[in-house]
Amino acid sequence: MHPGVRSASPGACPSCGMALEPLDLRRAADEGDELRVMTIRFWIAFALSAPVVSLAMSGRPIPWLEALLTTPVVVWCAVPLFARAWGSLLSRSVNMFTLIALGIGVAYLYSLAALWLGAASYFDSAAAIVTLVLLGQVLELRARTRTSAQIRALLGLTPKTALRIAADGSERSILLDEIRVGDRLRVHRGERIPVDGSVCEGSTSVDESMVTGEAMPVEKRKADHVIGGTLNGAGSFVMTVERVGSETLLSQITQMVAQAARSRAPVQRLADSVAGYFVPAVIGIAVVTFFGWMILGPYPRLSHAIEAAVAVLIIACPCVLGLATPMSIAVASGKGASAGILFKDAQALEILCRADTLLIDKTGTLTTGQDTVKESAAGTMHALRALGLRVVMVTGDREERARAVARHAGIGDVRAGLLPAGKAAIVEEEQRQGHVVAMAGDGINDAPALARADVGIAMGSGTDVAIESAAVTLVKGDLTGIVRARRLSTATMRNVRQNLFFAFVYNALGIPIAAGVLYPFCGVLLSPMIAAAAMSCSSVCVIANALRLGHLDL
Repeated sequence: MHPGVRSASPGACPSCGMALEPLDLRRAADEGDELRVMTIRFWIAFALSAPVVSLAMSGRPIPWLEALLTTPVVVWCAVPLFARAWGSLLSRSVNMFTLIALGIGVAYLYSLAALWLGAASYFDSAAAIVTLVLLGQVLELRARTRTSAQIRALLGLTPKTALRIAADGSERSILLDEIRVGDRLRVHRGERIPVDGSVCEGSTSVDESMVTGEAMPVEKRKADHVIGGTLNGAGSFVMTVERVGSETLLSQITQMVAQAARSRAPVQRLADSVAGYFVPAVIGIAVVTFFGWMILGPYPRLSHAIEAAVAVLIIACPCVLGLATPMSIAVASGKGASAGILFKDAQALEILCRADTLLIDKTGTLTTGQDTVKESAAGTMHALRALGLRVVMVTGDREERARAVARHAGIGDVRAGLLPAGKAAIVEEEQRQGHVVAMAGDGINDAPALARADVGIAMGSGTDVAIESAAVTLVKGDLTGIVRARRLSTATMRNVRQNLFFAFVYNALGIPIAAGVLYPFCGVLLSPMIAAAAMSCSSVCVIANALRLGHLDL
């Protein structure tokens, strides 16, 4: 949630307490260590909490045994929760873990005192809260790991060695790190291509579905580009290396997905702003609830007061608010990458669904580059209009030629004879008229317009300058990718709004009930243990809703 926070190792954000996103998804395996430790803590807490809760519910509690079983749960299993709460105090940024730690601490310390005074204790609530919160953390870590697992699997498909052809024609197997730009490599049938390059001898067909989403193999002949990690199908060929290491397409994909997952969408500002006031407000409500029950509540007042105050602290935990946007963005980024759609950041995901105007280049975007209109052009333009976009062609080509292509593609608005500055000027003109503008292009001459647009869309087959200037890259360079990107953006923001709505409604209803608003009418007082279960359930609902994006049909 906070991209400015940096750490040399996995851990929690000092501002919000949520787990940090890895800068490099190739190192995301470290998340597995955190997940394993959290899982161990959860199962130990569960094993110790189960008898405590059973004793409390049986009506024949054994306080000293409950204290014995609850103490390791609070003192050891809950260490990550208390550590995150302490970090929030040090950074002067109270968060959901501040509320959790307060709830656990109050319930446990009061129960210890009650043990000596012979009063009712809440060891069951303290133990159950720890267990349920740890369960929520385990589920969150598993969900986060799933969102990047597919991309890490792609990196794992790159072979560890390659067959290099020396100047004398001899062939020798070398490690991937030894490959240099300009090397000639032989790729046999059924092998994976080691790095990015181009065919210099032979012909073949390559399965590129892992990065483009296209199931049909692509024919490759001399001078055609090949992508590292894709599967060679039909025959043996020789390639010239063009990109290695972090410059390969797969490496760039992982970095863009990681960057998008770390970034914050503009809609997140609402959640951040609310959370900043929410936690202090909840603490205030808990204090008012405590004294309200102490002054006006029935006997035993102290017991009821503590129970209600702890329930407010736990049920109001804003983890749902914190998860609502980041989970959806992370899942959508991974889904887009598997379909050949790369979003540079969360802002691009949000703005693309609001765009009402699409400016589109002609040469290399609508056409194949040999002045020929792409087969998918007409169908794509029709689909984009159905999605609410007004399409305008912008090109440096002659008026008559531009209009001929526009007629074939089904575009009515054409601006021809434009220099690069002219395309950027049209973007500005549309923006002044109140339109949210997307720009699609592939060449150097499109770069100024791509950078100026609210969201730039670059064809993956285009120039590096265009790709660097754009917020969205279509790996395959196919026009239908624009339609898929729009659908993914729309579905993602709908998912985020659903999560935020659920978070606000959950807290709006949960806090008054926990405070005891129903008690005068029906004698119902919410147990802190039930509040913890409701809080964990709400987090699971948000996570499950976000994960639905991974199964979206684009």
